[in-house]
Amino acid sequence: MTSRSYWTAVWCGFLVLTIGLGVRQSFGIFLKPVSAELHVGRELFSFGTALSMLLMGAAGPLAGQLCDKFGSARTIAGGGLLYVLGMIATATMHDGFMLVMGNLLVGIGLSAASFGPVLSVILRVAPPAKAALAVGICSAGGSFGQFFIVPLAAVLQNYFGDWRPTMWALTGVAVLIIFLAAGLNDSQQIAANRKAGGGQQTTGAALSEAFAQRSYILLLVGYFVCGFHVAFVGAHLPAYISDKGIGLSLLGVNLSPAELGGWAIGMVGLFNIAGAILWSSMGGKYKRKNLLTLLYLLRSLVFLGFVLVPLSAASVLVFAAALGFLWLGTVPLTTSLVGYIFGPVHLTMLNGIVFFGHQVGSFFGSWGGGRVYDLQGNYDLMWWISIALGLVSALLHWPIVEERLARPVSAVPQPA
Repeated sequence: MTSRSYWTAVWCGFLVLTIGLGVRQSFGIFLKPVSAELHVGRELFSFGTALSMLLMGAAGPLAGQLCDKFGSARTIAGGGLLYVLGMIATATMHDGFMLVMGNLLVGIGLSAASFGPVLSVILRVAPPAKAALAVGICSAGGSFGQFFIVPLAAVLQNYFGDWRPTMWALTGVAVLIIFLAAGLNDSQQIAANRKAGGGQQTTGAALSEAFAQRSYILLLVGYFVCGFHVAFVGAHLPAYISDKGIGLSLLGVNLSPAELGGWAIGMVGLFNIAGAILWSSMGGKYKRKNLLTLLYLLRSLVFLGFVLVPLSAASVLVFAAALGFLWLGTVPLTTSLVGYIFGPVHLTMLNGIVFFGHQVGSFFGSWGGGRVYDLQGNYDLMWWISIALGLVSALLHWPIVEERLARPVSAVPQPA
């Protein structure tokens, strides 16, 4: 792939993340109507969402290994197919079993059609001087999906008055992932890296090497917090706003509490478009581990402000904008940091393992929110946990050693 054509991968990756993550983030819109129709508490829906996220992470290393070995295009297309099958199962469900099964398939499919595989393609095909910007633009696709698809789902839900037609519409959009994967072909780059000597390192050796580094473990554990924050807010902020009855009436525009919840998630996505690009670009100039420390610290301050300020439509939108700026800036910084330390040959697999830490956090953020609500009737405890975890993650990232791993002459070539 030439220096000109790498933009094909950037924009195809942008759209894959827009659809895959945007559709997934819209599931929070369905929490209340689905729970009511199935006559279950919020915990079951939250558990299904949490299981999806956990499986997405658990399957991530395997998806990464398949990408590193056979190329990303076929792996991402296969993930897109599983994703669509999961959406069909969800759209046709009539009981808790189908709810969980649909989420299971979506999670496994998304493991191959999410940040790790997609951004690893960009790191391989983009020229070193353009990699930071390319990764930032591509990762912003997930944010654009929140901005565009989540509010669209809320509008469709309000228009149809039924969640099933909305779910079918989202299923149709998800089919595009399968075709967009063709633009994420990195087979030539993988072959070149292995020919240059990186292929001498086995998968087992790469794993042993990574887990022997304290910095890799700190990245894995710290990423847990990002997943917790993203899953809790994405799954429960719309319901939280609806519970509080906070709507918006401004300049003739009236939004119900349910609609405001969808637009709040969309606002997070809108501001993260700029945030993802900016944080990623700064990662090309400053130490990424220091930027990650700052980012998590700022998240805790934003959560604290939201808890302490009286709740209103204005405070919701300001919170969404501020959190959006910090939302997924962690992704390009963490992904590129793994690539910088360990090199490109086993990049997708190693990022898949780190992302598993993220998804374990997502499991507890999503399921924990439903569990706490069913036990206490509110989300107060979850907000304070989010504040505390942000501070912990900031402390974990500070001691990371941001240096390329020294290897013998036959070692894996390092990206710039």
